[in-house]
Amino acid sequence: MSTVFDSALTELNERHRDEVLAAFAALEHGREPVAEAQLLALRDATVRRDLQRLLFRLGRTLVRVGSTHWTSGFRDDVTEQLTAEGTTAQSRVDRAVLVLVLVHSVAIPRSQGLVGGDSWTSAHPTSVDELTRYTQLPRGEIRPALQRLRAAGLVQIAPPRGRSAAVDGPAYLPGPALHRLTKAARERLEHELILAAAPDSPLAAAIRARRPTERNRGT
Repeated sequence: MSTVFDSALTELNERHRDEVLAAFAALEHGREPVAEAQLLALRDATVRRDLQRLLFRLGRTLVRVGSTHWTSGFRDDVTEQLTAEGTTAQSRVDRAVLVLVLVHSVAIPRSQGLVGGDSWTSAHPTSVDELTRYTQLPRGEIRPALQRLRAAGLVQIAPPRGRSAAVDGPAYLPGPALHRLTKAARERLEHELILAAAPDSPLAAAIRARRPTERNRGT
């Protein structure tokens, strides 16, 4: 690891090296995306290229969040390799619960025109009761899975003002770790969620129509 850092930073002066390392630490270890105004290595294009070079050598890449924030995530080619190898940090139960949260809080509202854009920001949290109603998973496995997903930053508890008055107990939204997905990875996941949540919608039909073209391009 030190060799990777040394080779990526060897040509930088001391000040720029410190800026790159500070940004690297903030991006890789911060729970939320970082505002570019906070760090020179994010707002200065030249230093940002040096930061990107370091991330690239570690299998990572810069991911822009909105117009003013940044985080880091796996490069698309690394994600493809890990997927092919069946590598995942979450268990089957955790992945199933995460998909349910995404379907109910993002995919279904988006298919109804209630959520726009391509971010994971949503004002439509889903409750444990709702998650339980639409899955065959034992109820006793859902709450522990939500706790693990929350610890990993993949889901978060919705603030009280974002919950329906009819919801008893905590309700969940996508977590900040999902901002680490690259644009291509985010689009693939969103398409799969829409196909699962609203297979008969016009949006799902448009996605299916694009699939042969995408496969022919090798994407």
